[in-house]
Amino acid sequence: MTALIGGLVAVALGLIGLGLWWRDFLSLLAGAIPLLLLLGGALAVYLGFEEAKDKILKKEEAPSFESPKVSEGEVEKYKSEVENLKAEIEELKKKKK
Repeated sequence: MTALIGGLVAVALGLIGLGLWWRDFLSLLAGAIPLLLLLGGALAVYLGFEEAKDKILKKEEAPSFESPKVSEGEVEKYKSEVENLKAEIEELKKKKK
């Protein structure tokens, strides 16, 4: 409840102050807008530069992920190797029991 009353008092004083110092508020606003635009623009330029730099570096370092050409003989060799490994695993499981 205290925060509500304090907030209402702050809003009332803010409106009164804005009415009394309207010209000063506009002067402050006129001075702040170019500064905010300058800082926002500088941030955008910096972020754009970093993004472009990352994009260039990524192109240079990007490996080629072409699928290797594997012959049928190699496929069969790998399949038999997998089967042998499965058999070894089964034997080790039996020995462990």
